[in-house]
Amino acid sequence: MARKQLVLPAVPFHGIADRGKGVGRTEDGMVVFAEGVVPGDVADIFVQKKKGGFAEGRLERLVQPSPDRIEPLCQHFSVCGGCKWQNLDYATQLRHKHQSVVDAFERIAKVPVGEMQPILGSPETVFYRNKLEFAFASKRWLLNEELNTGIVAGSGLGFHKAGAFDKVIDIEKCWLQTEPSNALRNAAREIALEQGLDFYDVRRHTGFLRNMMVRLCTTGEIMVLFSFAYDDQEAIQAYLSALLDRFPTLTTLVYCINDKLNDTVFDREMIAWHGKGYVIEQLGSLRFKIGPKSFFQTNSRQAKALYDTTREFAGLTGNERVFDLYTGTGSIALYVADLCKEVIGIEEIPEAIEDAKENQLLNNIDNAVFYVGDVRRVLSSEFIEKHGKPDVVITDPPRAGMHEKAILFLLELAAPRIVYVSCNPATQARDIQLLSELYRVVKVRPVDMFPHTHHIENVALLELK
Repeated sequence: MARKQLVLPAVPFHGIADRGKGVGRTEDGMVVFAEGVVPGDVADIFVQKKKGGFAEGRLERLVQPSPDRIEPLCQHFSVCGGCKWQNLDYATQLRHKHQSVVDAFERIAKVPVGEMQPILGSPETVFYRNKLEFAFASKRWLLNEELNTGIVAGSGLGFHKAGAFDKVIDIEKCWLQTEPSNALRNAAREIALEQGLDFYDVRRHTGFLRNMMVRLCTTGEIMVLFSFAYDDQEAIQAYLSALLDRFPTLTTLVYCINDKLNDTVFDREMIAWHGKGYVIEQLGSLRFKIGPKSFFQTNSRQAKALYDTTREFAGLTGNERVFDLYTGTGSIALYVADLCKEVIGIEEIPEAIEDAKENQLLNNIDNAVFYVGDVRRVLSSEFIEKHGKPDVVITDPPRAGMHEKAILFLLELAAPRIVYVSCNPATQARDIQLLSELYRVVKVRPVDMFPHTHHIENVALLELK
């Protein structure tokens, strides 16, 4: 017997929940989370999951559009899902992102905030990313208008659609990265088809072309990385030569062989086929060497705003010892080095620390020290005996936040100031609730690094009570 489909009629939506879903409430009080709606919409919702007092679903019919709705720029918006809020006015996006931080501190941290500063919006809301990764697939995602028309789903190069790991949306123009990104991707597809190269089939693990990464720097330098499924030198040479002929100004062209079942290439050897194998990015007065495996903030211009906020909150005078926890490639540590006596960075990824040390040399910085290891294990009484207690701690952990052992050690350290940078205000608020045993929240500032998405960075300054 067919399962009865449930549609909730005329649900008013008032906010945005986790992962960018709209949140609304029915007349009888049921909370509804839905894809495809924005705050202010009244919509019929096709229910995909219902449990207790809430339901999850997707937009079935727009009854009354929100006054904050706008026409999305991207032709792929209806299927891609990468820029979920491109149909929402940017000022409204910022208002809801700011509110998400306020809610996290009120409902999770449950501590007073001395000063909740206004969110720092991105001056660029399109073409703001310096890095994009694309996948080759033997089958592309068919659009609704192509279904049941006899059109065959041929090869594609673009983004995986959510829930469709074996197919990609064949992207013609992406508004996330400036040219020559689109030209490079479209040429990569065209050359592959001209040369008769097979696109990867993730189900059968067959095919030659797997992934493509494009990195553009504010310095004008460009890196392109290709991942091939097996080492066919004749095919690789012909393919890369054809691309370089069309784009002779590429700074570097890199490739790797990935014969594994997954797409991760961090454990693969990177081969610089053309150029120096890395690019140079600049933030403020600092230059950063970025290789194909390097992590770097993907919105370069807004990263400067984030780091400027961190510097300001740290309140450095030139005499402080700074600990930079989860330092990554050392970008924040190096960015504050000129304002302190000494900065010590800790990061568990060895390759990231190698990048940090190279960038330290590149910028002639002699008051930074970097250690490889898990923060909760590196921080110890022996470590403090060797380096002394910090005057300021800067911490920028992954989305999951800090390990409880690291938080307990920070409470033992009792540094006068902690600057907590986070890409997840919920876990940040959770950690700050634990730190509130000794610390008060002096000020907070959200920074929007990713327009048209639900992601938000947040900087909080804590001081001893």
